[in-house]
Amino acid sequence: MEISQLTRKAAASTAQEFSNLVKTSVETLIKERSGGKSGKLEIEGGLVYLPSQGKTIVVGDLHGDLQSLIFILERSGFIRSSPQAREYIVFLGDYGDRGEKSVEVYYFILSLKLMFKEKVILLRGNHEGPQDLGVRPHDLPYFLSVRYRDEWRKIYESLRELFDSLHHSVMVREKYLMLHGGLPEGITSVSDIAYAHQYHPDKRYLEQILWSDPGQTPKNYPSPRGAGRIFGEKITREVLGQLGVKTLIRSHEPCEGTSLNHKGKVLTLFSRKGEPYFNSRAAYLEIDLSAKAKSGQELVKEARYF
Repeated sequence: MEISQLTRKAAASTAQEFSNLVKTSVETLIKERSGGKSGKLEIEGGLVYLPSQGKTIVVGDLHGDLQSLIFILERSGFIRSSPQAREYIVFLGDYGDRGEKSVEVYYFILSLKLMFKEKVILLRGNHEGPQDLGVRPHDLPYFLSVRYRDEWRKIYESLRELFDSLHHSVMVREKYLMLHGGLPEGITSVSDIAYAHQYHPDKRYLEQILWSDPGQTPKNYPSPRGAGRIFGEKITREVLGQLGVKTLIRSHEPCEGTSLNHKGKVLTLFSRKGEPYFNSRAAYLEIDLSAKAKSGQELVKEARYF
């Protein structure tokens, strides 16, 4: 399907069409998790393993910015890639809220998931978090009500089910960890990340994966966001060392496309442009999975800015 055709379908979708899309996507994601695989990709709990072969595109926060999403898809050529190609696209979460095209962005990413299956990995952001970790502003219900009138509540309930079905992390062994927010304190193995959703809320791993931010001091302390932590470089060294990876790729914080913390061990990627953040540029990544692991400094130089 061409991007222009998908754009028209997203703009014209009925409540029933959107509901069916969400329902089928939930079924697909649940099947992936319960089966421990998506096509040839290994899945452990909420952790997806990408192979050290092929290429992946990585997209940060979108927050209802359909124009940037379309630009990334067109410029990267993902939709035109061969079905046989080992080419993936990882979305780091925060698809809706704060943008008037939130519904259309969900329509796009869910359609991509059903079209390209294991090649599309949809991660959970804090705006897709569990209900006990509420966000503000959360205007997705408003955009649904404007678009679908009396049907919006039913659709929103199905989206909440979708949120609980999303994976929350991606790993390329010995190279990269990708997630929305930050590194959880106190983990002892990769399983603590993989099954963070099952431990929630007794353990705060999922909360920190979705909400935490890197800090400028060595110490860790509660986040002013009201959830998650500000984690220091010590936590970054320890957790990445335990997991055997070089670089954390995350989103969650507005920036001019990319920013670095902890001597390049943490790369923040932001793919939404303009209001309400007023960043002058955004970015996405294209990573050669077969190449040696790169630092944040190296990845920033290769990022695709727009």
